[in-house]
Amino acid sequence: MLDNELYIVPTPIGNLEDITLRAIRVLKSVDYILAEDTRNTSRLLKHLEIDKNLYSYHTFNEHQKIKQVIQELQNGKKIALVSDAGTPAISDPGFLLVRECLQADIKVECLPGATAFVPALVKSGLPTDRFVFEGFLPHKKGRQTRLKAIAEEESTVVLYESPHRLLKFLGEVIAFMGENRKVSVSRELTKIYEETINGTAAEVLHYFENKTIKGEIVVVVGGKE
Repeated sequence: MLDNELYIVPTPIGNLEDITLRAIRVLKSVDYILAEDTRNTSRLLKHLEIDKNLYSYHTFNEHQKIKQVIQELQNGKKIALVSDAGTPAISDPGFLLVRECLQADIKVECLPGATAFVPALVKSGLPTDRFVFEGFLPHKKGRQTRLKAIAEEESTVVLYESPHRLLKFLGEVIAFMGENRKVSVSRELTKIYEETINGTAAEVLHYFENKTIKGEIVVVVGGKE
């Protein structure tokens, strides 16, 4: 039996085999599951043969949901939080709920599991002893400030980017850091069309310029030498 607490449960980022036995046990045992998109999570639960109530919890409603969830946890409920893919709260909803749980002395258990930036970092061939995770850069306000900071960062930098902004970002790397800055782009990790392209910023940009870019993307940028 599980204690009344919040369980942060990583889910596969592509390959459905990338879920742990512990995650399956927790999802089967909780009273209900908070999901970023109930449709996506329903497909996963169907695959795992788990029948459990799902409730929506995403960026646009988390402020309204937190008080209710905290109250139910205090009343003895066991609740799991999942995102569409990977570990909740890593560039996904979850941080606010975890913070409120801790402030209310509610135990939070975070299971280890899938997350996109770790395999991308390892496959980049860039130094992994020290790295900075940037998540998603701002689209407009503050973007140049972050790019200037990344340009001066000596550690490896890992960030997420959308397919339709990848070329723009690679161009910004060249503009702010030079065309020879080391870059690695991983997309569709754990899926059929997974690929990782390593090289200089100019080489990686040239590779993607004439391609249709699809899928979730992780970019790893080498530190300033």
